[in-house]
Amino acid sequence: MKLSLLPRLRAQLQRLHHGAAGDRWFPHVPLAVLFALGGIWMLRVNVGENWRAYADALLGGAAQLQPRLLPSILIGGGMITMALGLLLRSRLAWTMALLLVVTAGVSLLFTGRPDGRILLGYFVFMLMALLAAWRQFDRSSVAASTLFALTSVAMLMLYATFGSYYLGAEFKPPIGDVVTALYYAMVTMTTVGYGDITPQTPEAKLFAISVIVLGVAVFATSLTAVIAPMVSRSLQRIVNRKGTGMKRENHFVVIGKTSLAINTWHELARRGRPVTRLLRETPEDGELKDVDFVVGDPSNLDVLREAGAQHAEAVLAMLADDSENAFVVLAVRELAGKARTVAAVNDAHHLSRVKLAQPDVVIAPQVLGGELLAMLLSGEQVTPDFVMQRVFQENKPATQASATGRS
Repeated sequence: MKLSLLPRLRAQLQRLHHGAAGDRWFPHVPLAVLFALGGIWMLRVNVGENWRAYADALLGGAAQLQPRLLPSILIGGGMITMALGLLLRSRLAWTMALLLVVTAGVSLLFTGRPDGRILLGYFVFMLMALLAAWRQFDRSSVAASTLFALTSVAMLMLYATFGSYYLGAEFKPPIGDVVTALYYAMVTMTTVGYGDITPQTPEAKLFAISVIVLGVAVFATSLTAVIAPMVSRSLQRIVNRKGTGMKRENHFVVIGKTSLAINTWHELARRGRPVTRLLRETPEDGELKDVDFVVGDPSNLDVLREAGAQHAEAVLAMLADDSENAFVVLAVRELAGKARTVAAVNDAHHLSRVKLAQPDVVIAPQVLGGELLAMLLSGEQVTPDFVMQRVFQENKPATQASATGRS
């Protein structure tokens, strides 16, 4: 009973996910909201209920920063900022979110505040949720990388500025205001070192060393994070131009590297039909010589536009994963083009679920094999119409489609 209940529950959840267009907002939007709320909660627990008023007074010079509050402010502020990166489904933002959650948990363990135990449990839950959703954060976004760079630089500036202000008496001349502390922080972070303000005590010298090391690391990492996606996209465009460079209009877009996809591409090309292949990974040199192809995520709208899916005669989703084929169909429909959609089904149990995406044609040759073999061994007659009906299952009304899926 339990074994049959779990598949039913899973199927119901998948239907609910597709019906609510969950691929557009789940799980990155709920995680981003929960992550931002965790940052605000962190500030309230460590700074107090009036943390916003305290922040205004601190920026206005009416209050002094307590050193024990600096880690909480940096972690809480970083979490609120990184929540924006999670909305973009950036892998870099996901990595930073993991580091911030772990750092926040360790900070709460060391403080040992009674009112922080519930927040610690919240962060443990967030850590498990982030790890469970790691596959959903697979994008390399310039916006998210820029956000990461700005957040890292801002956190370093806060650390360097308020650290030098707190140790102001241990410098020569002494640092007595926030503006001078900011000036010293910028000079030290950028390794300019005018020498007009110098550390005098071992604590101040160690602090200056930490600012220099962190400054070099943060600037190098931030520069790499911003430039890497831009270089990657440029290289991808160069690689994609290795194809024939044909005009992508009234053509066929064949997606995947399965045997069905390769054979379909060969047969269409043999008949002189224009074909663009869409692959997840860059093929080896010479593997697709004189073939028009695009490399990228097949369910990404920008990648589909680059392959000309909105102007294609048909888009054939023939990946090994049936759920990915369904997502491709949904993405092509979102482009609102004229292309017909063909979805391949590799597992008979997924046939009804793939039909929920409403492709124009569902092709299920592997599903047909067992049925044909049973008919031949039983002496039943196999007609061409029966074969065509089972191999190419046109999108039908709900009642007829469900009957076909059960047969």
